[in-house]
Amino acid sequence: MNSEESPRPAQTPTTPGSPEPRQMTGRQRLAAGLWPPRVTRAQLIVAVLLFVLGLGLAIQVRSTNDDSALRGARQEDLVRILDELDGRTERLEDEKQRLDDQQTELENSSDQAEEARKQTREKEQQLGILAGTVAAQGPGITLTVQDPGGTVDSDMLLDAIQELRAAGAEAIQVNGVRVVAATYLSGSDGDIEVDGKRIEAPYLFHVIGKPQDLEPALNIPGGVVQTLEKEQATATVAAAEEIVVDALRSAKRPDYARSSS
Repeated sequence: MNSEESPRPAQTPTTPGSPEPRQMTGRQRLAAGLWPPRVTRAQLIVAVLLFVLGLGLAIQVRSTNDDSALRGARQEDLVRILDELDGRTERLEDEKQRLDDQQTELENSSDQAEEARKQTREKEQQLGILAGTVAAQGPGITLTVQDPGGTVDSDMLLDAIQELRAAGAEAIQVNGVRVVAATYLSGSDGDIEVDGKRIEAPYLFHVIGKPQDLEPALNIPGGVVQTLEKEQATATVAAAEEIVVDALRSAKRPDYARSSS
């Protein structure tokens, strides 16, 4: 005969000598299936994505709340906030202007200091050339005095130096001796000394200055050249674009004179 048999509940196998297991209810089987949880990789990824999405929504809501708070502020509060921003901007502009002024002042001070140092170096060079403590070079002339008869005396050479100075000579050297303001010449008949140093013919002058002024000053009628020729000596003047005066004098410190500045 055809008859449907109702399913029988699952039976837990038993072992000999063990007590018979208790039948599990439907609720107990559901709890056993949910715990402990069995998390797959896909479920973990979905959980992380949901967490990130929730965090972004929370941040957006908070930002919206902040904007809403400012949007909902009273007119007096907004005016006060704008005044504070304007005041802060003005203070920053003042600070920027002050820093710009300081930068300009420092740049000007640096330029002034550098210009002062430059002028000091130039003045030192100029005074060194006049004092004979530094070498000099530039356009000028050479004066060569031949004295085969030994008739040239110190006064003739001194006249030549004076004429050259009057014509604008800036540096003079005679037979390796630098001529300065305190230079003196002595002796006669071919026995001549410059600042106590004996020099011998031919007397060679190296002179720095404008050649167009120096050469005519020596060749004027009755001047140095004609005076030397009367004494059976010869004087030859030659212009040059580059004359070197490299004989040096040691700087002498004055015993009594002091700067008045």
